Amino acid sequence: MTTTDIKAPETYVGRPVDRLDGPAKTTGEARYAAEHHYPDLAYAALVHATIARGRITAIDTAAARAVPGVIEVLTHENAPAMKPAPKVSMLNLSSLASGTSVNYLATDEVHWNGQPVAVVVAETSEAARHAAGLVRPAYQELPAVVDFAAEEPNATPQKGNMLAEPAVDKGDARAALAAAPVSVDLRFTTPQHNHNAIEPHATIAVWDGDRLTVHEGTQSFGWLRKHLAMRFGVTERNIRVVSSFVGGGFGGKGGVWAGTLLTVLAARVTGRSVRLALTRAAVNHTVGGRTPSTQRVALGADTDGSLTALIHTSVARTGRIGGPAEQITTVSRHLYAAPNIHLRQRLVQLDLLANTSMRAPGESIGSYALESAMDELAWELGLDPIELRMRNEPERNPVDGKPFSRRLLREAYAVGAERFGWRERDPRPGAMRDGRWLVGMGVATAYHPSWKMPAGVTVRLSADGGVEVRCAMHEIGVGAATVQAQIAADGLGVPLEAVRVRYDDSDLPLGAMAGGSMQTASVAESVLAACRKLKQSALALARRAPDSPLRGRRLDDLEARDGGLHHGTTGETYAAILARAGRGHLEAAIKPGALGMVGMLRDMRRWVKAACGAQFCEVRVDPDTGEVRVSRWLGVFDVGRVINAKTTASQLRGGIVMGIGLALTEETLVDPRTGRIMNAGLAEYHVPVHADIPRIDVHCLDEPDPTMPLGLVGVGEVGITGVGAAVANAVRHATGKRVLDLPITLDKLL
Repeated sequence: MTTTDIKAPETYVGRPVDRLDGPAKTTGEARYAAEHHYPDLAYAALVHATIARGRITAIDTAAARAVPGVIEVLTHENAPAMKPAPKVSMLNLSSLASGTSVNYLATDEVHWNGQPVAVVVAETSEAARHAAGLVRPAYQELPAVVDFAAEEPNATPQKGNMLAEPAVDKGDARAALAAAPVSVDLRFTTPQHNHNAIEPHATIAVWDGDRLTVHEGTQSFGWLRKHLAMRFGVTERNIRVVSSFVGGGFGGKGGVWAGTLLTVLAARVTGRSVRLALTRAAVNHTVGGRTPSTQRVALGADTDGSLTALIHTSVARTGRIGGPAEQITTVSRHLYAAPNIHLRQRLVQLDLLANTSMRAPGESIGSYALESAMDELAWELGLDPIELRMRNEPERNPVDGKPFSRRLLREAYAVGAERFGWRERDPRPGAMRDGRWLVGMGVATAYHPSWKMPAGVTVRLSADGGVEVRCAMHEIGVGAATVQAQIAADGLGVPLEAVRVRYDDSDLPLGAMAGGSMQTASVAESVLAACRKLKQSALALARRAPDSPLRGRRLDDLEARDGGLHHGTTGETYAAILARAGRGHLEAAIKPGALGMVGMLRDMRRWVKAACGAQFCEVRVDPDTGEVRVSRWLGVFDVGRVINAKTTASQLRGGIVMGIGLALTEETLVDPRTGRIMNAGLAEYHVPVHADIPRIDVHCLDEPDPTMPLGLVGVGEVGITGVGAAVANAVRHATGKRVLDLPITLDKLL
């Protein structure tokens, strides 16, 4: 969606508004977690275990303590114990903040290779890191299970949760598959992925008695504050979290990991303000990533392409010390109208760092397997892959018959096929060339569920015409404050430049976490409700004046515009209303409350809501070297109403870029003997760079979902879904080879 796709409306919602934080970020004025200064600031560095499982028998810190500038070296021998982590439960959502169940430095136990076993605090960062390298632990090693592939046969059934049931049976999929005239039965693997956001994790912790201030790049103010209060035995109201800017989250900054906890612990022990900025390697060693997976997708169909059976099973991993299960087979609950469906998810527990959410957890890798299998079925049938999908497009949710809140996947494919020039595709494998390059074109469906959580918001309208929106939400690089300013400006009928959004402090009303593509819709609902309350208050004040043109009017008969309330050509500005009433401001607050959560769950039971789309990919493959280059991309998306054309396109492009990394380059290599991550840095963990990415065209249908605030759905995660399959399907078209194991590297094509 380029800016030319959308005509400038009279309202701010829908416009390609520049991000309000753009100048601060481009001039260096924006300060991230590690960039705040305190007069007594000390610096911390971690010491990591080098075994996968065992006990520390001795730890020599003498050389580290002798380094000039070292203030303290904390180990299990001298560190005060934090309170243990809560047991993870879907009934207590804040427990999901626990990165792991390990009570750091309270035990001599080692649970994974890379676990922090000591913290050095010094006057400078250089001294802290040098001293950390001089700490010498000795270990008694214990047997460890770290090889995912070897443990796959020992997987056990995954337990259910409120978001996705891992076991589904509709009809008899096994019998239908056996009887199907045409079928495919494929096994896919995806590797572990690790978070490598532009801003590595960093924390500054400052204690003042029992009051704690934490500067942290977080995706959840609420979870972080609640978790710190529990672990350090203080009340939540005594904890202030400041998070002005987050240099990329993608799920990795949703939990509370060792670096944060140990910084807070070090600050409490030393009585100093302490900063810990993780190295790239330390992020890999202490912050979870995406689980590896093996998946089986088996499809049965009649000769006309109508699906008769869909089987999708998966094995994923968690750490023995924590990690959430991913909803890998969720896409197969929603995408195709098969009369017989069998879905199962199983897990293995390993002696590795807990895995965690990573952009579109479950759907990103589940869509790779399902959509690759659909493409392979199209080859078996001799049917166009878009036509196969359209013949199996359901009218209602295939598993339970729930209605879709709305679903425009047919429209997305029709628009995409026309824009991409799909009719020019020669269906024969290897038939299209550009000089020495083999050219392939592939498609896949994008899909991600839409969620909404309760959010607290306060909106203040001042007599000078200014509006302040207050909500503790998260600016993880997506323009969150900008879109809420647009929504508030339209809601009150004031200029965008009159709106200020304060969002960076946990002392503000608590908003929703930035995850699951839910933050914008969640906060928008409360902003709209607060704006309506403000307009009701302003109208009530106006009605008291006998000469007000608003006297006798109902709010629903009025239009908010030009800085006030109007009916036709008559009306009053908010400034005039407040001045006459002798009021300096009006304020409206929306509290999240338990009823908001009940409403969300009720909504989930009634509708199936999701963002979806069609991913179109063109690749060029060198037949001699196996080199793959993505040469063209088009994504057409149904994401509900577009709030900001520019930030929406940016988020969707970012998801596609991340998906190209998933398809072609990204793979965490874990030593199957020691559990050590062997490529814990960007020199060897390969994320896409500019040279890997073509022009990415994005188009949004911009059709509101009537069941969501302003009709918006959420765009942060749907962009990555389907990308891996679209690349694999294009490679299949170019070369005739089906790659079943990500990433698609040279050796798999030669």
